[in-house]
Amino acid sequence: MDFLETLKQIGIDFVENTGLAIVRTLAFLVLGIVIIKIVQTIVRGATLRSKKLDSSAASFIISVITVILYVALIIVLVTSLGFSTAGIIAGFSAVALAIALALKDSLASLANGVIIIFTKPFKKGDYVKIGEYDGLVQDIRLFNTKILTYNNEEVIVPNSDVLSQEMINYSAMPLRRVCIDVPLAYGTDVAKAKQIILECVRAYRYVVPSPAPSVDLTAYGNSALKFSVKAWTPTENYWTTLFGLHEEIYNTVNANGLKIPFNQLDVRIVPDQNKNSDDSAQGGRQ
Repeated sequence: MDFLETLKQIGIDFVENTGLAIVRTLAFLVLGIVIIKIVQTIVRGATLRSKKLDSSAASFIISVITVILYVALIIVLVTSLGFSTAGIIAGFSAVALAIALALKDSLASLANGVIIIFTKPFKKGDYVKIGEYDGLVQDIRLFNTKILTYNNEEVIVPNSDVLSQEMINYSAMPLRRVCIDVPLAYGTDVAKAKQIILECVRAYRYVVPSPAPSVDLTAYGNSALKFSVKAWTPTENYWTTLFGLHEEIYNTVNANGLKIPFNQLDVRIVPDQNKNSDDSAQGGRQ
C-alpha cells in the first residue's frame, strides 16, 4: 500500500507541477506560432503595399521581425518550463560576441546591405558601375549584390565593397546625353556641316527636343576638323541611340558630299642632285 501511495503521490506531483508546465508550454508554443504567422501576414501586407519600400527592404523587415518574435517565443517557453532565463541570456550573449568577432567582415557587409536597402543608391534593374564591373542589378541581398554584365556574366559584389568604391548609377536619371565626335575634312563649310548634322540628329526617333541637341566645332585635328555632337535620349534607349546615331550621321554626311578624312601619308620622290651632276659630267667628257 505504501508503494502504491508513493506512486500516486508522484503522479499527482507530476500532474500538478511538471505535467502542468509541459501542457502550459505546449499551449504557449502553439499560440506563439499562430501569433507569429498572423504578425508576419500583417507586416508583409503593410510593407509590400508601401510605396517607400521595395521588395528587398520589405523582405529584410519581415525577416528581422520574424527572428525577434521567435527569440521572444523561446524565452517564454523556457520560462514556462521553470528554467531561469538569466543563464540562457548570458550564454546567448557570449555566443553572439564570439560570432561577431569571427564574422566581422560579414557583419560589415550585412550593415552595408541594410544601408543599401534603405538608402537606395540603386535598385533592381538599374544599370550601374561598381569598381571595375558594370551591368544590371539582378538582386540586392543582405551580404552582397548580384550584377549581370552585358556579356551575361554574373558578378557577386560584397556589400562592404559596394559602398567603399566609386559607384555610378546610369539609370538614376530619366535622360542621358549621347556624345559623338565627327571628323570632317579641312575645307568643309562649317555652317553647312553643322546644319546637316543637326537636322539628322533632331530627326532621330529617340532624341528628345529638350534639352536641344547641339553640334559644335571643337578642335583642329592633324587631318580633320572635329565636330562634337551632343543629344539627349531616355535612359533606356541610350545604347540604341548611341549606335543608331553613329550610323545615321555617317550616311547623312556621305549623302551630302561631306568628306570624312582618314590618316594618309604623301610621299614625294626628290631627284638626287649629285647623280644628275655626275651624269652631266660624263656626257661632257664623251
